[in-house]
Amino acid sequence: MYKKSIAGLLVGVLSLAFFSFKSDSERYFEIAKNLDVFATLFKEVNTFYVDDVPPSKMMRTGIDAMLKSLDPYTNYIPEDDIEDFRTMTTGQYGGIGALVGNRNGKITIQMPYEGSPAHKAGLVIGDEILKVDGVDVTGKSTNDVTKLLKGQANTTVKLDVRSYGQTKPRTVELKRANIMVDNVPYYGMLDDQIGYFQLSGFTVDASKEVKMAVQKLKEMGAKKIIFDLRDNPGGLLHEAVNISNVFVDKGKDIVSTKGKVKEWNKTYKALDEPLDKEIPLVILTSSRSASASEIVAGVMQDYDRAVLVGERTFGKGLVQATRPLSYNSQLKVTTAKYYTPSGRCIQAIDYTHRNEDGSVGTIPDSLRVAFKTLGGRIVYDGGGIKPDVEVEQPTYSEIIKTIARNGYFFDYANKFKAGHASIAPAKQFKLSDQEYQQFIDYLANKDLAYTTGVESELEDLAEKAKDDKHYDDIKNELEAIKSKVAHNKSNDLVRFKTEIKEMLEAEIASRYYLQKGYIESSFDDDPNILMAKQVLNNSQKYSSYLKVK
Repeated sequence: MYKKSIAGLLVGVLSLAFFSFKSDSERYFEIAKNLDVFATLFKEVNTFYVDDVPPSKMMRTGIDAMLKSLDPYTNYIPEDDIEDFRTMTTGQYGGIGALVGNRNGKITIQMPYEGSPAHKAGLVIGDEILKVDGVDVTGKSTNDVTKLLKGQANTTVKLDVRSYGQTKPRTVELKRANIMVDNVPYYGMLDDQIGYFQLSGFTVDASKEVKMAVQKLKEMGAKKIIFDLRDNPGGLLHEAVNISNVFVDKGKDIVSTKGKVKEWNKTYKALDEPLDKEIPLVILTSSRSASASEIVAGVMQDYDRAVLVGERTFGKGLVQATRPLSYNSQLKVTTAKYYTPSGRCIQAIDYTHRNEDGSVGTIPDSLRVAFKTLGGRIVYDGGGIKPDVEVEQPTYSEIIKTIARNGYFFDYANKFKAGHASIAPAKQFKLSDQEYQQFIDYLANKDLAYTTGVESELEDLAEKAKDDKHYDDIKNELEAIKSKVAHNKSNDLVRFKTEIKEMLEAEIASRYYLQKGYIESSFDDDPNILMAKQVLNNSQKYSSYLKVK
């Protein structure tokens, strides 16, 4: 009876919608007709399907499938997920202030935020969480444990934890706090003239954090700045506008939005006097720099205000808005495309015109349109933001991927910390050859099985040769090459020593200096930062990138 009443209510509501639409255009008639069909189908399935059908689960499946046909950014947010969505947009939540994750089936502390309740309580990277308020978390997902850790500020939570090298767990009692995840996790000086700061998100107050970071760097003596937007997924549009305003003149166009609802179309301008419109600026971008971070990068490029270094950005030129739905749920819906000051939309993927199999393609080069920066440089739409200086990104060998995937960097850093009370500052910390050999010894009894690209290609060649009946002709040669490759693999820990050491040093530095240590450890071997320094240290080269060739 409950299911029938729900279905009947749905049909009734949709019938009202039908009559309200009937007087409108044919499009609305089609909408009403299909809603009616959907409600009837839902009722019939609920009534006659052989097994019980959970109405909420079935409806959620239908909603998700429908929205999936549009774009990845149009999502239904049920009431149960509203708090997580609010955390994403505000960067704030009630909890202990630590990133947790699953390591080999164990829920462990991945990173305590500096100054958080977790940090103050002495929780460190690698601590295994056994219970939360008496609830055994064995076998639970990271998401489930995170929900147990979150709660109202000033409420207490008890954790049973076991530290690295200890057999006996201990109980830690913490008082939750309002945790504000920093949009700017790091700022500091690379040398006596170049300042650096990293922006990881665009939640509330991101622009205030950027402004403060720039001010602090200038007070520390910065004459040039590197602004790191790599891997930044974006966020709030108005924060992107205000961050751009830190470096460009008041009154300048920052971004325009255009969509179906004409009344919502708007051009956002810089409303304040800039903090600094002259200081030489390099912006670092990556293929995962998206949305709001692309707005900032695009604005700086369009006004010839900064040199962009790194990779072409992701290419998300879409704007989302949230719309309230019934029962405290919400719809995050794509409402517009955004355009940088030169007039370009950098959206790279065409979600409107799908292939027969439902897949989508990128905007072809032949359809991209040329635009000009303020100084007359040619830039293009439809494919993200192309940096002024492209940097070839490092490719990691299979041995490094295997060590990382199995958590050996993570685990060994915990072991190292247990045996060393302190290390040099993160910027100076280097492993000695003897210490690196100790890591190799640690790996001696670990599973390091992996397949190289050459081995994969040899296997493919062997299969093709068998299909063509030529395998016996080349069998001996193939086996000889395989043997040589296998022998060379045993030397990979030596061959890739430099790259492995760099990753291990960063992991170890984080055990002593947390996130800031991890970031600082990479300064002397990050190819993007090294290129940015080259550009900034040569004023003639810097200026040449901002002029018409």
